[in-house]
Amino acid sequence: MPILIFFIAHWFLSLFFQTFFQHRYAAHRMFTVSKTWERIFYLMTYIFEGASFLNPRAYATMHREHHAYSDTEKDPHSPHFFKDVYHMVKATFKTFDDHLHRTKDPEARFKGNYPEWPLVDRMGSSTASRLIFGTAYTCFYIFFAAHWWLFLLLPIHFMMGPIQGAIVNWCGHKYGYTNFDNKDKSKNTSPFDFLLLGELFQNNHHRYPNSANFGKKWFEIDPVYPVIKIMHWMRIIKLRKAF
Repeated sequence: MPILIFFIAHWFLSLFFQTFFQHRYAAHRMFTVSKTWERIFYLMTYIFEGASFLNPRAYATMHREHHAYSDTEKDPHSPHFFKDVYHMVKATFKTFDDHLHRTKDPEARFKGNYPEWPLVDRMGSSTASRLIFGTAYTCFYIFFAAHWWLFLLLPIHFMMGPIQGAIVNWCGHKYGYTNFDNKDKSKNTSPFDFLLLGELFQNNHHRYPNSANFGKKWFEIDPVYPVIKIMHWMRIIKLRKAF
């Protein structure tokens, strides 16, 4: 039971900060936040993503490219230009790594207006940090795993962020239904998306990329949006008007 609780907690906390901080804030600036709260969210993103921490600047840059070139040859991770998930993830990693190490100069329109914290960025993207988190996950399993097969979950902990991203990028542009004609292949994979916290409402998101609510039909519930609204009411963040 401790292992399953740990796995579920890691899955949803890592996913929440990826969609809330790196996607909705860093890439799209759906809300504004004070520098103090930005640093708090930044640190929490690092802690809960752990071994698979994704640099917010590199994430935002690549994601903006994805929206600008959705499902074309310039899209960094359209599933329609790769024969399988592995090759899509490999290409995505290469693009992300280029942005992380600034070996690829993005177009001017994709630059700026994203959070940066050089200390956490260097630390979170370092091999040492990833090994420390990976060791911590492994030790937890050694102490609490009651069956050998539970250790099969460990690789998911190590690569949780990229795994979640691969599911969204592959399924969200191949499987499901559409509410809008976005001139791309984006889909709402399922009318209910709790497992990926609303990220699989890709068709809605590509139609309204600056809307903090990924659900558009009455039955499409984005689990993160109520949390964002509560933060807005508490004046922790300030939602921008969608356009």
